[in-house]
Amino acid sequence: MKELLYRTLLEHRASLDKREYSAVELTRAHLCAIEEKNGELGAFLTVDGEGALVAAAESDRRIARGEGRGMLEGIPYSLKDNIAAQGLPMTCASRILENYVSPYDATVTERGRAAGAVLLGKNNMDEFAMGSTGEHSAFGAVKNPHDPTRVAGGSSSGSAAAVASGMSVFSLGTDTGGSVRQPAAFCGVWGLKPTYGLLSRYGVAAMASSLDCVGILSRSVLDIGVILSVLRGKDPRDVTSLSAGEKSELREITSVRVGVIGGMDGGCVSPDVTLAVERAVTALTALGAHCDAVTLPQPANALAAYTVIAATEAASNLSRYDGVRFGSRQNADSLNALYENSRAVLGDEVCRRILFGIDMLSGENRERYYLRALRVREEIQRSMRSLSERYDIFLSPVAPTAAFKLGTLPSKDERTYADMCTVYASLACLPALSVPMGADQNGLPLAVQLCAGFEKEPMLLFVAGLLTNQRGEGRL
Repeated sequence: MKELLYRTLLEHRASLDKREYSAVELTRAHLCAIEEKNGELGAFLTVDGEGALVAAAESDRRIARGEGRGMLEGIPYSLKDNIAAQGLPMTCASRILENYVSPYDATVTERGRAAGAVLLGKNNMDEFAMGSTGEHSAFGAVKNPHDPTRVAGGSSSGSAAAVASGMSVFSLGTDTGGSVRQPAAFCGVWGLKPTYGLLSRYGVAAMASSLDCVGILSRSVLDIGVILSVLRGKDPRDVTSLSAGEKSELREITSVRVGVIGGMDGGCVSPDVTLAVERAVTALTALGAHCDAVTLPQPANALAAYTVIAATEAASNLSRYDGVRFGSRQNADSLNALYENSRAVLGDEVCRRILFGIDMLSGENRERYYLRALRVREEIQRSMRSLSERYDIFLSPVAPTAAFKLGTLPSKDERTYADMCTVYASLACLPALSVPMGADQNGLPLAVQLCAGFEKEPMLLFVAGLLTNQRGEGRL
């Protein structure tokens, strides 16, 4: 059944409804793929084979009776391990939560179950979503399916690798400053960060609450639209969640205005990535879109503001993992020793960001850095709203390079600018999509990023679909 592993959600939907194969057969095929590949790639931390087969059998019975629950009925998928699923571990790839089992479902998990989706298990990630390579997991690095000597990106590394390698039809991850889009680009799949609040964050372990979004990784832009339509909507348990709202008005491609973003890379974008952007511009122009060069305001300040805001909110959110409220409790003879011993299992990257965030909130630094960062974010939001009145879509790289080698770091400049193209959408609360655009000379996936206005996901997916002939690329 290996031929089933790289089909899209919509292809599976048609075949399941025609009874060409069953949900149980489809689920078994993916469980076999996990057994075969996960040892090398490290994409899954938890596999619930028994639960998945039970759910798949229930889907088959509903389909046979003509009572299918919709587009996700019988479709196997996975969750990043910072999204709650009742009865399954939720470790956030950290030793401090190694023994934690969630007693409830996140809203997106609950809505997936209600739609008949089959949960295979939980994906590996950078610890507490802090990292951009997939190497900062306490349980081992995630490797790129296209070349296991290279990183899968992060922090939704396991989710991207699972979809790219055929272990999952789609996956849900989280994106704070690019953590869905960048691993999607590195692994050659589609990755959407929706408008902030469009997907509920209830049941998702918080890193930076004003930036975190649940995102979608899949093998087709059409699949992303289907998944988004099922999971979106107001959630009374999340005060930041948005109502479904009205659909964006879609125009002919000849009236779409595209702003091609420049001046953000510091000279670090590789020739292959530059060529991918140029190919996208050429294709959109040939379709009739109007493409203009655009320079976004304060690129260096945007990255600095994101770094400060993300670190300060992370420091606040992770204070609860102290061995008393959350986290495994270690033996100690005093309260301070309890805190110290319990938190000693946190990884270096997590500790570095927590300490940086605490420093940014201390004394004069609160005014000098944190409050200033908030003002920069407000200015970026105003600027992006203004630009969104002139342009329907913004086009840029996702990352300066393709996936790099495990255990290595890009140059200092490349590290500095690695998040430059993704943090704008995060700070401005706008939807953005990583779009596969072929491969470089080494066969590594390349991608471009499309960004649209607030709650303009239909426009975003419409243009992305036309750009790629309505289908994803990068299958293994």
